[in-house]
Amino acid sequence: MQFTSEQRLDDGVLEREFILGEIPGTLWTPGSAAAPAPLILMAHNNGLPKSQARLVARGRHTAAYGYAVATIDAAECGDRPRSAAAEQARADLRRAMQAGEPVAEIFESLVGPLVEKAVPEWRTTLDALLALPGIGGPVGYSGWMALGIRLAAVEPRIAAAGFFAGGYVPRAQREEARQVTVPLLMLLQWDDEGNPRQRALDLFDAFGTKEKTLHANLGGHTGTPWFEGEDASRFFGRHLK
Repeated sequence: MQFTSEQRLDDGVLEREFILGEIPGTLWTPGSAAAPAPLILMAHNNGLPKSQARLVARGRHTAAYGYAVATIDAAECGDRPRSAAAEQARADLRRAMQAGEPVAEIFESLVGPLVEKAVPEWRTTLDALLALPGIGGPVGYSGWMALGIRLAAVEPRIAAAGFFAGGYVPRAQREEARQVTVPLLMLLQWDDEGNPRQRALDLFDAFGTKEKTLHANLGGHTGTPWFEGEDASRFFGRHLK
């Protein structure tokens, strides 16, 4: 892992850009800590870039609570090269949505491969992060639900997960949800036009963990209330500190 830039923010959080092989990422660490900081992996829904403003704000805010927070641009995300198949799926998706046609199978062909390619890169990143001084376990995950389900199912170092029910979850991950046994906090926007609430409720019910909490708020896809950030910090504080 090679750090390519760093800046100290007003609240003392250190923000560093890094490159790990072909994987670009951002790491936020708290200004001071007496012991190694717990780590939270943070991903935006459906692989949007790590530079997305809402993701950066969440990363900085969470690090200020005493966590090391990392995000990456996994394969086909951000400025990384896109496969012809993914670009075709995106074009098909735009056309179908404009025409009011069903989009579930198109989402399957787009999101499923993104998850398959992203998980190994996130695990490689996790290996490198835990080798850094000042960062220790346990490890949490926050964000994109389809990716988080797979990571929580296959990565034993994930101790708690916070999911945003705002993106398409492929059939494979809906089945894998039964294997997720770590404590779970799921955020649902009740009026999200792209995420039918019953589909999200069914998925919440399918998770295999005995400790799961659902927070549902009125509003559309990007309307998650600010106070959910505070509640997420309390959730991770119970399980990572």
